[in-house]
Amino acid sequence: MKTFEEIPLYQKAKELCLEVYRINNDQYKKDFGFKDQIQRAAISVMNNIAEGFERGSDKDFIKFLYYSKGSVGEIRSLLNVAVELGYIEFQLYDKLKNDCLDISKQLSNFIKYLSIKS
Repeated sequence: MKTFEEIPLYQKAKELCLEVYRINNDQYKKDFGFKDQIQRAAISVMNNIAEGFERGSDKDFIKFLYYSKGSVGEIRSLLNVAVELGYIEFQLYDKLKNDCLDISKQLSNFIKYLSIKS
């Protein structure tokens, strides 16, 4: 792959980010701190994949993939609160949570692949 945009994992992280940004609930929109936190975590997932790729070494890439993995965990934690507060419906919560679990698993596999390759 020549660019990070070609990485399927980056594309999936970007989709998750867009879905988080599209949450459309009046209470959610008014909770600026919460909204900002989950959006920053969502953008961090995709941006750390991009930054790690651009660093040019597997060691650096792995480090940034771990950062992405941490941000995915943060999103899942915030989703637990979002559904309890009624900011999102359970159906959206379940979909986003499963997307996060899938991304986290893919990040783990990618980290393992790069570690063995190095």
